[in-house]
Amino acid sequence: MSTSSSVSLSHSPFPLLTHARFLTCRDLPALLALEGEKWDAIQAASSEDLLQRLEDYPNLSVGAFCTNSGTLLASLFMRPVHADFWCHAASWVDCVDSPRPGRSHSLFGISLSSSHPSGVEALLEFFWPHALKSGWRHIYLGSPIPGFEGWLQRHRDRSVQDYIALQRAGIPVDPQLRYYHGRGFKDIVCVKRDYFPHARSLDHGVILRGTVPLSLFKPVWKMMPLTSAQRVTRHLVTML
Repeated sequence: MSTSSSVSLSHSPFPLLTHARFLTCRDLPALLALEGEKWDAIQAASSEDLLQRLEDYPNLSVGAFCTNSGTLLASLFMRPVHADFWCHAASWVDCVDSPRPGRSHSLFGISLSSSHPSGVEALLEFFWPHALKSGWRHIYLGSPIPGFEGWLQRHRDRSVQDYIALQRAGIPVDPQLRYYHGRGFKDIVCVKRDYFPHARSLDHGVILRGTVPLSLFKPVWKMMPLTSAQRVTRHLVTML
């Protein structure tokens, strides 16, 4: 089984008290529960998949939890990639299996899953200072385009490129692209046919790129203690 590199969100507008941290193998039951809630049997990651990610990239596996209930609200798994990895990958599997670079400033989001928007906000706020300290510059995500199927039924002479270019007041019309745009993933790098199974997207996926805010000042962040970087970037998520 595999999971698409995209977020599946609830529509609750009310914020929750959350805390985020790096994930460990002890979080496997909560991770499996979130996978089962947000993905179907084809898309959901298996316990073996999740354990492999946790073992391979412990400092790139992040979870956000409800402070009151302890429920896992969101998970994000990443891996280093070459800056042009998307040029050589036709599908999500190709992205996940792309060669690991010796040195890189780019990350690919293997999977981002969420049951509440507050979880994603907490993930980003937690990870930015770590990203800056580690020298990460760009984060790539694969997104479905769930409005594409319905739109194409009304515009049969148009293409997927036409659809992803649609904007309203400078914001993408597709709801998933619009969500990511609001969280800093504004650069549409490419669209991939047969990227991963997603009926409403007709199996298309869009590779998005987000830039870690203030990452151009790499020497400064390298010298700064993590606690200082955390103080400076506490509200950095609002800059996305």
